[in-house]
Amino acid sequence: MFNIIIFGPPGAGKGTQSAMLLEKYQLTHLSTGDVFRANIKGQTELGQLAQSYIDKGELVPDEVTNSMVEDFLSNHQDANGFIFDGYPRTLAQGEVLDALLEKSGTPVNCVVALEVDEDELVKRILLRGKDSGRSDDQDEEKIRTRFEEYRTKTEPLLNYYEAQGKLSRVFGMGTIEEIFNRLTTAIDSAQQA
Repeated sequence: MFNIIIFGPPGAGKGTQSAMLLEKYQLTHLSTGDVFRANIKGQTELGQLAQSYIDKGELVPDEVTNSMVEDFLSNHQDANGFIFDGYPRTLAQGEVLDALLEKSGTPVNCVVALEVDEDELVKRILLRGKDSGRSDDQDEEKIRTRFEEYRTKTEPLLNYYEAQGKLSRVFGMGTIEEIFNRLTTAIDSAQQA
């Protein structure tokens, strides 16, 4: 089993690249957004609990998110591995993920961080906002707030995985294919290690 975490600030191209990586490596995609929506739509106990926080305009606590991820992993034990997209988002979630994967005897093998200039990210997100209709993709102030959230909560995870020797920083500018080639080079190196 081979497990990859893909990091990057909003607009870095994680979703686009994850889709291509899934196909190349035949892995299972674990997107917390998708897991949340499935649990809420299925009206699972965890979904109802998450919805109660969302309805109050609060962030869903790590314990609920971690439980949903644990449930997802246990329901996909036949997977060749996973691409984690949007999880973990905090150092505490990273530690929980390591513990969950340790139970199944399979670690995080590779962590890739897409690095893109912030002004370029703003341009990408504003352009995406024209098509997506998402209000948070159409307001530069909200976009920059999301970057700050990424810097304070998620970037510490990069140091955590770098200390484990699992982090590859990947230049996230250029064509989709150029970025994909850089990512696969980093992932292939990790597989051979």
